[in-house]
Amino acid sequence: MKPILFLCRWYIPVCFKKRKLRELFELTADAFQCELPPLRSFGYEECLQEYARFSAINAGEVLTRPAEIESIKSRLYRNAFQMGESLRKSLGIKKMNDLLWVSKILYRILRIQCTTNQQGEWIIKKCFFSSYYSPGVCRILSSLDEGMAAGLSGGGRLTFHERITDGEPCCRATFQRAGEA
Repeated sequence: MKPILFLCRWYIPVCFKKRKLRELFELTADAFQCELPPLRSFGYEECLQEYARFSAINAGEVLTRPAEIESIKSRLYRNAFQMGESLRKSLGIKKMNDLLWVSKILYRILRIQCTTNQQGEWIIKKCFFSSYYSPGVCRILSSLDEGMAAGLSGGGRLTFHERITDGEPCCRATFQRAGEA
């Protein structure tokens, strides 16, 4: 694991958070095949709020066109996979522990409180986006989480079983490494 990951356990520089959020904006806009809103003058918090609105609006519009849902989810997954794969290579992620740390750091950037363990259980106790997303929107945008986890791990699979947006007290997911049954 690179030293930057060790340092990010305690502090994530705002410039890094904003850069990763911008990348998320770009890959989301690409998946929805829409224009990126102007972000230059936004601080990190404003940018995060704008992303929540932007992604909720675009996913909400897709819900009115059910025939497009799977293709949008596929593009979101693919784009997030590529970002995760790039991070895996640049950060030298090889072990499950490294994957878990990077995932937690990325979730912290998005103001999502996530706990994980070596058995592959992921629990999200607080999610910034839960007040912006309906259950259907959340299901579409969860493709980003799934793609990112797959890219970071080199092909693992993250599967959500419970969601805050469905009225559950937390989100629960299971992560399986590539090749696990």
